[in-house]
Amino acid sequence: MEVAKILIVEDEKKIADTLKFGLSEIGFYVEVAYDGTLGYHLFCAQDFNIVILDINLPGMNGYELCKAIRIRNPHIPVLMLTSMISLNDKIEGYDSGADDYMVKPFEFKELLLKIRSLLKRTTNQSLPVGNVLIAADLEMNLDSKEVKRDDTIINLTAKEFQLLEYLLRNKNRLVSRVDIAINVWDIDFETNTNVIDVYISYLRNKVDKHFEHKLIQTHVGMGYILKDH
Repeated sequence: MEVAKILIVEDEKKIADTLKFGLSEIGFYVEVAYDGTLGYHLFCAQDFNIVILDINLPGMNGYELCKAIRIRNPHIPVLMLTSMISLNDKIEGYDSGADDYMVKPFEFKELLLKIRSLLKRTTNQSLPVGNVLIAADLEMNLDSKEVKRDDTIINLTAKEFQLLEYLLRNKNRLVSRVDIAINVWDIDFETNTNVIDVYISYLRNKVDKHFEHKLIQTHVGMGYILKDH
């Protein structure tokens, strides 16, 4: 079995070295960078399976680094590990392209669960049936990452794209907030926060607001459904 390669970008040397030791002991191959710029150069020089990064980094902060990583590789899992705990911090992290967000201080076992879950999700990700998802006059091209409705281009962030893709794959089926948390924000996402509702609102503003037919509908207390008729 091929060993998973992890890149850790963390300026607190004690945390970075402790993580490297613990993950290496388990059997992962781990590289560490103590600033964002070095982390990006290291990322470009090697093939990694997952990136764990802090936000407050010298050289290039975590948001900037995540965006740069996403340009080079849209699919690699990125986990933000940070002491920044506000909802706005989390939203900016997901908007930058992070797949998951974990707050310090943290339990190593919980971090390991998140790492394994992200790696499993990436490894077992099934190929889409066709490269275009369609609902009514909304189209999502999975290759070009282009979304348009009635020939109007809709610009989405990485997390908005993931959320809309999940809704499109489950069109005409009610999905709960827990379903969304598990499939878009990973199984350990804190479902008691309102991040999901915030992102549904973002999507509505972009996908539905300027069109007569509203695709994304709320079933109070139950969840959401994207209806194409």
